[in-house]
Amino acid sequence: MKLTTGISLSIMMLLEYFVWGAWYVTMGTYMSEHLGSTGIHIGAAYSALAIATMISPFFVGMVADRFFAAQKIMGVLHLLGAALLFLATQVADNSSFYWIIMAYSLLYMPTIALSNSIAFGQMTDPGKQFPWIRVFGTLGWIVAGLMIGFLGIEKTPSTFVMAAIVSAVLGVFSFMLPNTPPKGGEDASAALGTEAFVLFKDKPYLIFFVAAILVCIPLSFYYGFANPFLNDVGMENAASKMTLGQVSEAVFILAIPFLFNSIGVKKMLLLGMAAWILRYVCFAYGNVDTGMWMLYAGIILHGICYDFFFVTGYMYTEKKAGAKIKNAAQGLFTFATYGVGMTIGTWFSGYAVDMYTTDGVKDWTSIWWVPAFIAIGVMIYFILFFREKKEVKVAA
Repeated sequence: MKLTTGISLSIMMLLEYFVWGAWYVTMGTYMSEHLGSTGIHIGAAYSALAIATMISPFFVGMVADRFFAAQKIMGVLHLLGAALLFLATQVADNSSFYWIIMAYSLLYMPTIALSNSIAFGQMTDPGKQFPWIRVFGTLGWIVAGLMIGFLGIEKTPSTFVMAAIVSAVLGVFSFMLPNTPPKGGEDASAALGTEAFVLFKDKPYLIFFVAAILVCIPLSFYYGFANPFLNDVGMENAASKMTLGQVSEAVFILAIPFLFNSIGVKKMLLLGMAAWILRYVCFAYGNVDTGMWMLYAGIILHGICYDFFFVTGYMYTEKKAGAKIKNAAQGLFTFATYGVGMTIGTWFSGYAVDMYTTDGVKDWTSIWWVPAFIAIGVMIYFILFFREKKEVKVAA
């Protein structure tokens, strides 16, 4: 791969995830401040992205890949998305805001797969080259959070405006990316990954698969309500400080291949679940005075929470599936977790937050114990029923 191509792909990834990080982290805070949103309203808005995750494989596999060059369709989607992000700041009721975010999510989520397709299409050795390109996506998310703090716009509509501007820039830039022609597309069953259903005959994988869906409920609490919580308890520039979670994610992911082989998949997954419990206990009792360290711990634990469960889960899925159906298996795993699991989780988290809200005042200690107890339940279920006969190993 040429150096200039690598640079353009890195810029693409940085901008792609900058856009997401610019509006997604602070959306709950924005809705509370400007729309008077309840927990249910916020949960519903976050569910839009989960619903879009379930729909986007059909669009990419059956429409984009069949008829259009990836870079061109990505450019159009980001330009349209920029307009919707700006429009989101012009409405004052929760219903209109929800439908705008839903429409935007349906445009944005396919660009994740399209950006990956563009990157893979230019690589001579994807196994070695893609991680170095993809890490710029994590960097983009971090930069977005730092800019929100630097500009002091965390509670303002400017987060959406900033995301809209960068989305428009990426839309134009996409047309300058290397050509990635149509690949022919897939039928509906291939797009959904139904051929990977054969994995459910393997009982350990089925137990893991159910646990992965359930653990998305605690994950939804963090994505939807961590930023409003940190602002509510008085943490300054919370969005910027939450980028420590992405730094943690980038650090811990380096250790996964080695730990995967040395301690095995079950212990890796249990460590991830334990981190979820610890994170929410820290949030439940943390404060900006003597308990500030607990708030930081809850943020930094994101690396273990996410990497040790979801990244390990992707690796476990790939090794269980084998070369023939690994793409379908990964698609099914994403559909089930970030689609089905997150849809359930976002709605449930919204109801839970409202349950512990009285006269506009949230009982955050009680709220954070809800995902903690769910994580405890998933952990007990996993300990009792997951029995892997032979640990799956990968090269370090």
